[in-house]
Amino acid sequence: MATNMAGSIVSKRQLRVSLLRWIALTVPGMLLLGFGAAQLAPLGKNNVWYAGLVKPAFNPPDWVFPVAWSLLYAILGVALALILNARGARLRTPALIVFFGQLVLNLSWSPLFFGLHQVVVALVLVGLMFGVTLLMTILFSQVRGVAAVLLVPYLAWLLFAAYLNYEILALNPGVETLAPGSTTTQILAT
Repeated sequence: MATNMAGSIVSKRQLRVSLLRWIALTVPGMLLLGFGAAQLAPLGKNNVWYAGLVKPAFNPPDWVFPVAWSLLYAILGVALALILNARGARLRTPALIVFFGQLVLNLSWSPLFFGLHQVVVALVLVGLMFGVTLLMTILFSQVRGVAAVLLVPYLAWLLFAAYLNYEILALNPGVETLAPGSTTTQILAT
């Protein structure tokens, strides 16, 4: 038995039901936010600018990215639900603030990279995302340890994304001048 904020006793069953309600809200919410951000600029083969870039040999096929991000957003949704369900936990509020800050950074990356072609800024952003997510993981570990463990694949993906972003920059000198700094995908000759 646990005690809620009003001081009444809450059963384990009630806590599980509450967590499931949060999961039913946060997982679809995260997936919708991720899908929505991806709609702000064409991705993969649908982006003529990106399709024309030289990519490193380890660049995954285009289908890997939506699958990976769908799984990561679902995991982020479950981790968020665990923190939201931890009412009264010390550091819950700071953990949530950092989570939503990280989410703003996360949702900004695709439009910045694919839409505005700001590869250098996107690289800085993914580094910042990693740092904020690491802080979030530390805070989550103080609220619900399993929520922090769920963030490990996300941290690993961010490292991979940063390396991929860096390699694309290195393999494509002047990449940001290949197209105007807008959402157009027309490649201009330099």
